[in-house]
Amino acid sequence: MDLHKPHMPHLHVPHIPHPHLEARKEMFVRAKQEADGFNDRLAVKITNVVGTMWCAYAFAALALISLPAAIRAGTATLVAWFAQTFLQLVLLSIIMVGQKVASAKSDMQLEQTYKDAEALLEINDDMHKLVKQNVQLTEQLNVLLQQNTELTEQINKLICKTGNK
Repeated sequence: MDLHKPHMPHLHVPHIPHPHLEARKEMFVRAKQEADGFNDRLAVKITNVVGTMWCAYAFAALALISLPAAIRAGTATLVAWFAQTFLQLVLLSIIMVGQKVASAKSDMQLEQTYKDAEALLEINDDMHKLVKQNVQLTEQLNVLLQQNTELTEQINKLICKTGNK
């Protein structure tokens, strides 16, 4: 053993990220790409137009045009007009607006949950790296302590030999 240079292994911790991190990223990209067809774009466009409060106001105005005729026709016709014309036309848009608002809130919560989960996976990944480094450093310390013990024993033997002469 060389007394002048204690052996210090080089600290290198190979790390492989958890495969779930990449799988989550790929899933997110795939989901965005799947909604790119013509029918999907058309449906989104129509929904964005019909699902507004301005469209609800327009439908209400359109329904109110036939209200005088429904009033003149009597109670049964008025009830039918209210249920079949006014409620269906106006409530359709209002319900779509409500769903859009709820969906946006849900999407925000989902995005935050995704970011939280991703952060936790990265923290877990970092902890795994630190544990590996800690193990390697502990092993290096043990080697150095063993070398120190051996050197101390050799020095003690040398001191004892020179003291006996």
